[in-house]
Amino acid sequence: MADLKKMYTTILGDHFPMEMKISFGEQTLVYRKRTWKITMEDGSVDERGVRYGENPDQEAALYELVNGNLTLGDCKFIEPGHGLVSNIAVEDMLQVGKHPGKINLTDVDNGLNIIKYMMDRPAAVILKHNNPCGAAIDDSLVNAYNRANRADRIAAFGGALIMNRSCDRDTAELIKDNYLEVVCAPDFEDGTLDILKSRKNLRIIKVDRIDRLADYENYRFVDFKSLIDGGIIIQQSAVNSIRSRADLTPAVSTYKDKEYRAEREATDREIDDMLFGWAVEHGVTSNSVLYIKDGCTVGIGTGEQDRVGVAEIAVHKAYIKYADIICFDKFGIPYADMALEIEKGKRDKADKEEIDAKTQADRAGLPGSVMISDAFFPFRDGADVGISQGASAILQAGGSMNDYQTIEACNEADPKVAMMFTGQRSFKH
Repeated sequence: MADLKKMYTTILGDHFPMEMKISFGEQTLVYRKRTWKITMEDGSVDERGVRYGENPDQEAALYELVNGNLTLGDCKFIEPGHGLVSNIAVEDMLQVGKHPGKINLTDVDNGLNIIKYMMDRPAAVILKHNNPCGAAIDDSLVNAYNRANRADRIAAFGGALIMNRSCDRDTAELIKDNYLEVVCAPDFEDGTLDILKSRKNLRIIKVDRIDRLADYENYRFVDFKSLIDGGIIIQQSAVNSIRSRADLTPAVSTYKDKEYRAEREATDREIDDMLFGWAVEHGVTSNSVLYIKDGCTVGIGTGEQDRVGVAEIAVHKAYIKYADIICFDKFGIPYADMALEIEKGKRDKADKEEIDAKTQADRAGLPGSVMISDAFFPFRDGADVGISQGASAILQAGGSMNDYQTIEACNEADPKVAMMFTGQRSFKH
């Protein structure tokens, strides 16, 4: 059997060429493989590309567009020399850690893809395997990071943190107490690097163009997907056009000549959570359902085949994370560790029973949350999952022939649930 631990710590060489050219009609794009010359502890210099791909036995390479551009209608790539992830220079890698692999880089990229819609307030997004596990906005970066981390402390372990403000000392102090693989910010204030570098394997990356992300909010690029037989599917990238209250429409449907309308209007807070949640949704693998409360994720369900199932998974995850944070706050250990101590007779089961009772009584913080669905509910059963947990409002695409059922579910709830339509879905695969 292969030594898996050794595979994880090994940097693969690769067979990818240093330059790549792609012809697209009459356009020619020139790409250069991104490598970094790293000074080692013994003073020697080692030139490295991407550490490895999605698994440690897969070679990988990162290419930067250096000449030409691809224009297709209103789609084009960011101008050469002004890129984000592919433009990271060795000087931007303030601490290399274990050296970034493909997943680290795509986590950063998707984090930027989400946070570009949150540039008006301090925001933090933590990702794992290209999906957000916690995201929050707040009046300060330290609060945004703290809330994003506490939303799912379990999944944040080993994740990538993307911030849209310069990392300050208070935020750095909280970050160092957790295990993250990547921390990315537009800059790092004096003294913060010394704090963060106490985590020797942490990859610390400066992307100074994060402050320009809002410029790319409506920027479409051409998205390529290779098939196993060498074929390629090409599409325009998605753009989030739900950016204000005016972009939302009331939940109204007609069935058998009868009009159905969501009776309760959404509050300002619920509208804000709808807009924030739809921005997070932009970077979540479909099918997905999110629960949002006060500018922070409560539960995130990703990549499921049915909408009821993913709504239930998001609830299930919310309960697990809520119990864990209660346990951590009170006893300083994860909930799973407490359960193990009880099993081994090292702790009274009353502690766990107390946490379980509070989690159930609070319904994992879900009451008052906004349920976000990346597409319409085919039937009311998906919405019923969130309503049963106390979600006070729902945002969905609308457009199902059974929208009237979901509207009825909202109106039958006690108290009534508000619902708005986006008029567009937000699938991501």
